[in-house]
Amino acid sequence: MKLYPAITAGLLISASLVAMRPEFTAKPLKLVKAWETDTTLRVPESVLYDGKNTLYVANIDGKADELDGSGFISKVSLDGKIENLRWTSGLNAPKGMGLFKNRLYVTDVYRLVAINTETGQAEKTWDAVNQKGAFLNDVTVANDGTVYVSDSRSDKIYRLKDDNWEVWMEGEQLDKPNGLLAVGKDRLMVGATKKGELRSVDINTKTSTTIADGMTVTDGIVPEGKGNYFVSDWNGQIFHVMGSGQKEKLLDTREQKVNSADIEYVAKKKLLIVPTFFGNKLIAYRVE
Repeated sequence: MKLYPAITAGLLISASLVAMRPEFTAKPLKLVKAWETDTTLRVPESVLYDGKNTLYVANIDGKADELDGSGFISKVSLDGKIENLRWTSGLNAPKGMGLFKNRLYVTDVYRLVAINTETGQAEKTWDAVNQKGAFLNDVTVANDGTVYVSDSRSDKIYRLKDDNWEVWMEGEQLDKPNGLLAVGKDRLMVGATKKGELRSVDINTKTSTTIADGMTVTDGIVPEGKGNYFVSDWNGQIFHVMGSGQKEKLLDTREQKVNSADIEYVAKKKLLIVPTFFGNKLIAYRVE
């Protein structure tokens, strides 16, 4: 079949445009195990990088909604050595964490606790509206210090801004929110566990847009860079989700019954850190 010059040029331009789109040019990623800790951690649910040399690990050490005071925070080095197993203790099933200046914010079943990172002591707490029904889960902190907290059981997202603690969003449309990630001052990424979706919420209008679905029990959300994300499914899967919504499964440990809870990504070392929950250890993967 003969192609006329105009048609040929049009096809070449179309091909060039397709090649320029990141979802077509992105090289598939893979995870290569780099290290794992010993198993002295106790139901590690969340891990958070301090931006320097330390990983904070939230250990539930019991049931996920038990007010038993047995929960604690560990400090682990970037090469997987547990430097301080019980850096601070006396918490109730701690889960999500967020850092701002010298404060570590951590959920404590029905309350948010602010811990001084220099002393390891709790400085202040904020209680959920309905303490008996609350299940505060993940934490994220925006660049300006605004703290957002998910309540997975009560379909709420709390906000702590300028020391004002309030229910910022609520309703069944949240579909049991868990993972949170503040992107700048205007956007909040939310993992809806009921539908296995990653959503983007406009902070100014509270308008929600679904970016990707099919991820079962969405848990941790961390930025990979360039508008892309790593998202964990608590059951044992990890996905790479592009801003376009295209997703790629990078890990599946469900058959081995190894969970992947609230993950962290250390960009400067290309390390994805996975808390294994009942596995009682962290596993680090190099992203290649």
